[in-house]
Amino acid sequence: MDTLSIPARVRVILFIHAAIVSFVLVMGSAAFATEGGGSIYAGGNEDFMSGALPPPGFYFINYANYYWADRFNDKDGNSLIPGFKVRAIADAFRFIYVTKIKILGLDYAVHAIIPVVNLDVHLPNQKKNITEIGDVTLSPLILGWHSKNLHAVAGLDINMPTGGYDVTRIANPGRNYWNLEPALAFTYLSDSGVEASSKFMYDFNFKNHDTEYLSGQEFHFDYTLAYHIKNWGLGVGGYYYKQITDDKQNGTKVGPDGFKGQAFAIGPQVKYDYKNMSFILKYQLEMAVENKPEGSKAWFKFVYAF
Repeated sequence: MDTLSIPARVRVILFIHAAIVSFVLVMGSAAFATEGGGSIYAGGNEDFMSGALPPPGFYFINYANYYWADRFNDKDGNSLIPGFKVRAIADAFRFIYVTKIKILGLDYAVHAIIPVVNLDVHLPNQKKNITEIGDVTLSPLILGWHSKNLHAVAGLDINMPTGGYDVTRIANPGRNYWNLEPALAFTYLSDSGVEASSKFMYDFNFKNHDTEYLSGQEFHFDYTLAYHIKNWGLGVGGYYYKQITDDKQNGTKVGPDGFKGQAFAIGPQVKYDYKNMSFILKYQLEMAVENKPEGSKAWFKFVYAF
């Protein structure tokens, strides 16, 4: 295979995007299923109490993520591109306002996310290092529900093609197409401090008119199992990703399998609460990867309640 003639579907168009406490977070990572393998949502962003909308007020969340991969898998999990390597660093800023407004008895909130991304991509005889602002995410609709032990959040993210993009580059912080991502998250926290949380999302991608490429629809969820004691939370978490529909270019299915990707990730995570702040560290190892890079992620999240 001539790696210099890799088609547009396997160009490294990396995207990193982030968010926080509720269900709507957007942080992309290196990936090759969907166009360029990028996805609006990286996977594994949400963790502790992801289904619990916080009380009314203003919140700031900073997400720092480092992703590295030296392997890109085909549909059978075999290495596809010799010499492939990617390193991605993202720092994303999320601003959340939880209002005092009730809609059908549910708490109402809005948010915005602005990511800054550094990408270092290596292909055979090609490499690119770039730092730019990524695509901005807005959500005009976040609704939260609470009971004694069970909490839920639902809403819709609108991901806008505002990030840096050039069709001739092998690395771009922006996706160059719109995306709608409805999400539903749940958290169960027992009286003894045992937590089970998950956030479910489904992505509807619009066409990239510069390449006439339509990325397939995607289903994915983040999960956390944890135990809370005093100010500490200890647990395990990660994500599952599955592309549902085929990629298409110029109206034709891409490749024999529609270039549909999948991945699973798992790893440890720890949380510490101090006054009006939270600090979270986590590591995730990817496996069972198809049509995507297979690598690892390290995260640091800082949450501040005003």
